[in-house]
Amino acid sequence: MITYKALRLKSIVLFSVAATLILSCGKQVSAVSQTSPWKKMDLILKSIPEAHFLNKQYNINDFGAVADGKTMNTAAFEKAIKACAENGGGKVIVPNGKYLTGAIHLQSNVNLHLEDKAEILFSINPKDYPIVHTSWEGTEVMNYSPLIYAKNKTNVAITGKGTLNGQANSTNWWVWSGGKSYGWQKGIPSQNDPANREVLVDMAEKGVPVSERVFGDGRYLRPNFIEFFQCNTILVQDITVINAPFWILHPLKSNNIIIDGVTINSHGPNNDGCDPEYSQNIIIKNCTFNTGDDCIAIKAGRDADGRRVAIPSKNIIVQNCKMIDGHGGVVIGSEISAGVNNVFVENCVMDSPNLDRVIRIKTNSKRGGVIEDVFVRNLEVGTVKECVLKLNMFYNVYGSQTGNFIPVIRNINLENINVKNGGKYSVWAEGYKESPVENITLKNVVIHKVDSLYKLKNVKNINFINTYINEKKVEPIKN
Repeated sequence: MITYKALRLKSIVLFSVAATLILSCGKQVSAVSQTSPWKKMDLILKSIPEAHFLNKQYNINDFGAVADGKTMNTAAFEKAIKACAENGGGKVIVPNGKYLTGAIHLQSNVNLHLEDKAEILFSINPKDYPIVHTSWEGTEVMNYSPLIYAKNKTNVAITGKGTLNGQANSTNWWVWSGGKSYGWQKGIPSQNDPANREVLVDMAEKGVPVSERVFGDGRYLRPNFIEFFQCNTILVQDITVINAPFWILHPLKSNNIIIDGVTINSHGPNNDGCDPEYSQNIIIKNCTFNTGDDCIAIKAGRDADGRRVAIPSKNIIVQNCKMIDGHGGVVIGSEISAGVNNVFVENCVMDSPNLDRVIRIKTNSKRGGVIEDVFVRNLEVGTVKECVLKLNMFYNVYGSQTGNFIPVIRNINLENINVKNGGKYSVWAEGYKESPVENITLKNVVIHKVDSLYKLKNVKNINFINTYINEKKVEPIKN
């Protein structure tokens, strides 16, 4: 049995080692030349500490939980998590069975562990999600609690082969999107009503303090599923997530995150699989994404709110993942104002007639942001609908998106990519005359069955090295 004192000492040592590694990593990364970016990735991997927990278990059934899929178990989860945290941490066990609950709030040193046939059913009643400090589409807000939420916690996890079921569908959460495909009809309230989403965005533009941006009841902004807010040393492993109201995995202002072996199958509106935002030092590996929106979408805040927070998302590694349906396989944006850098994607499989793009960066002159140093290698792509690589500085939703914050996109590298059905374009890149998309390299890339070679506007220094599209070697472009 590991004692709490021993675990605490081990944690202190681990954090000291991690801090040393991070400092060392920063110095070494700056010394690594641009020609060997994957050495940067290796240094980042070494710098990320792992979560560790006491060998103690707290079964939610011992705290009054009932596995009938009908009894509300919010209090039982709360009691079990509290007891675990107060005794130095360990595992809160969710046994096999179906457990209905409202919001679950995690504590430091707690591992919420689902047995193989355990299923947590989350209430579809908004009143079961108290108002907390969270974020909605890149804007901080006081809104419904995420279904699972941790704020200012260290050493926290969700593990096990059980299922988290948000129970969202076209009769409850999804209808709030205002999308006709998700049950919305004229006369049904939605996030797009003038008093809702638009008001939040306007508050942020005017600098209204977050504590005064109080939404929730009657404002129809759906909650995130799993959010780690200002947390450190996080593990999410092996779970399956289905039927999410909104964004699914949302690390926000958090560091040192391992997401491993997670399966996400959720096709609702804005059902992004994983949205790291203002977050750093993240590994996403061995996961399967089958989503109604982007599979992975790296964020950094929206417009004025992103510039206020000013924390870039960086050092993000995606390995050995499978992407099925989604607007994009690995995406950066559109909430991107604080910038993104050092993104590494390798050894992934992407294949679906409903997968729109493989790699995508989306921003505009309201968002701005500097997006740089994105490295992708060793992808096997079956079918993609629109294009393999899309870099867009004119992303446009919710009306006019023109402002005074011209974005920067540079240093995007794809290597060893094989695509069977490439869609409309191999590369679609559009920049500004005063800020062209700069330094794109495709090396050892083979794309079959694509309609057009590329679509380029205001692009500087694009290089095709040993790249074949529709069985023909691509000739260099004069830049």
